Amino acid sequence: MAGSGGGVVSGGRQRGPPLFATEKPGRMAMAAYRVSAATVFAGVLLIWLYRATHLPPGGGDGVRRWAWLGMLAAELWFGFYWVLTLSVRWCPVYRRTFKDRLAQSYSEDELPSVDIFVCTADPTAEPPMLVISTVLSVMAYDYLPEKLNIYLSDDAGSVLTFYVLCEASEFAKHWIPFCKKYKVEPRSPAAYFAKVASPPDGCGPKEWFTMKVELKLL
Repeated sequence: MAGSGGGVVSGGRQRGPPLFATEKPGRMAMAAYRVSAATVFAGVLLIWLYRATHLPPGGGDGVRRWAWLGMLAAELWFGFYWVLTLSVRWCPVYRRTFKDRLAQSYSEDELPSVDIFVCTADPTAEPPMLVISTVLSVMAYDYLPEKLNIYLSDDAGSVLTFYVLCEASEFAKHWIPFCKKYKVEPRSPAAYFAKVASPPDGCGPKEWFTMKVELKLL
């Protein structure tokens, strides 16, 4: 199977259509990245060479010597860290998934139960509506409802978050069937209505605008 940006190395199990494909970047993009990485590495080596050839004088100021040692330690650590990060970027691969093929490869009885935890800790930094949009999006996943469990962990114990979650549970009774009926994407209500300006195919304007108004009433 061929994919964008490079050839596919492997993909999924052979039971039915593959569930994912492993792809490599294009040759030009990979060559450009490696040339850029080589220039950075050359710069690091030149810095080390400069430190090795410009030692502080033996009888010089102690402060100057400690400053030189501090700079050397920082430059050695930067070079070591850069080489470590480069090692995992030198030959990158990308996974492209095919979610729509899951049902074709496995029967419903074989699919595992999935537990999803949504965590929040600060209702100021993480507005409750943002958290609830995340909860609603995972609740609307195209997966077996009886095998999908969503948990919200609120370390702050916010009463506001709890109240909004209770209201969102009522909204979910309309939102989840709406998502599955019209196969809307993305399934976060806030992201969906911010991105889509008109009803999907087969959906009446009244139903679509009613859903949008109910979201604003949360």
